[in-house]
Amino acid sequence: MRSSDGNDVCAVVLCGGTGSRTGLSYNKVLYAIGHKTLLEYVLDAFAKSCVSRVVIAANEADRRAVQALAASYENVCVVAGGDTRTRSVQNGLQAAAGCDIVVIHDGARPFVTPRLIDDTVRAAKAFGSGIAAVPAVDTVKEAENGVITKSLCRDKLWCMQTPQTFSYAQLCDAYAKTDGTFTDDAELFAAAGYTPHIVTGEYENKKITTPADLVVGAPAYTKIGTGFDVHPLCAGRELILGGVHIPHDKGLQGHSDADVLTHAVTDAILSAADLPDIGVLFPDTDPATEGIDSLLLLQDVCRRVSDLGYTVGNVSAVVLAQKPKLMPHIGAIRRSLCNVLQTDESRVNVSATTAEHLGIVGEEKGMAAGASCLLTYDPQHNSK
Repeated sequence: MRSSDGNDVCAVVLCGGTGSRTGLSYNKVLYAIGHKTLLEYVLDAFAKSCVSRVVIAANEADRRAVQALAASYENVCVVAGGDTRTRSVQNGLQAAAGCDIVVIHDGARPFVTPRLIDDTVRAAKAFGSGIAAVPAVDTVKEAENGVITKSLCRDKLWCMQTPQTFSYAQLCDAYAKTDGTFTDDAELFAAAGYTPHIVTGEYENKKITTPADLVVGAPAYTKIGTGFDVHPLCAGRELILGGVHIPHDKGLQGHSDADVLTHAVTDAILSAADLPDIGVLFPDTDPATEGIDSLLLLQDVCRRVSDLGYTVGNVSAVVLAQKPKLMPHIGAIRRSLCNVLQTDESRVNVSATTAEHLGIVGEEKGMAAGASCLLTYDPQHNSK
């Protein structure tokens, strides 16, 4: 497969780390943030970019695990990494033979976006190279033995990132001309007499290096929301909770089917996504939603948050009802909600409690429900 201009673009993803600096006992590309490993975030980004195939350079010890993750992606192969970064790139270049443009990327930079990948590819086509980098924001000094020896002009300083993208022929020539170990391919490219061309990168495209990076990475891409709803009980209505019909002599009154549990879950998801609540999106003055199955409203909200790049991490909900006993129906309710949320039952918990005969719930005048939701954000979702 070639890009629209006929060029074959291949990526080499370097996954030869051990995780020692992060404090992990295993390769950090296998570490999960949300429901994905670092490597899966990287592969997702390349799958949405102009790159036509991906070569992963991995340690032999990690090869089976990396291959298992890569198996669900098209045009991805795994090769042996080397004892140095330079050697791993060389192994990847051999497997990428025949391409026109090659993208070198660190597997420990999981939040790269398709847009940045494509920007570096365009630069490589125009100038022979496209090196992602961001302007330095801190003042940088040279020091020796704990003493500052020189101040550097920050206006001229850039912090190198990956992807670093090149004409395949030129990068192979650069490797043939140079010896030694280099910290990145831009350094080697320059040492061979070529001119590395900078593409403005993204500060979010950080490299996971220290234990703090593992902790800081997750909260930035998860959000929590809460929801609550209450409806009166009345005769002549069916009782529906979580989309399940519950045998009872009374049902909940409302504009829709008055499914108080589904409404609470829906509001929790909307809250986490910073969207208006269910009453704003589906007002009780709208004839189109009169008597509607509340699972359809939940389905609509799931589509909205998916379009924003969110997936449901987990939901925890509780129903407040004096009668009937809901325990026999909890399993069916969880399955019903999971079908709409498109997740497994381990991520959806539903419980029930009475109000000890206190208030409108205890007096059997109504039912209430509360819910909390964790959403996981995919930063690559809308980046193209």
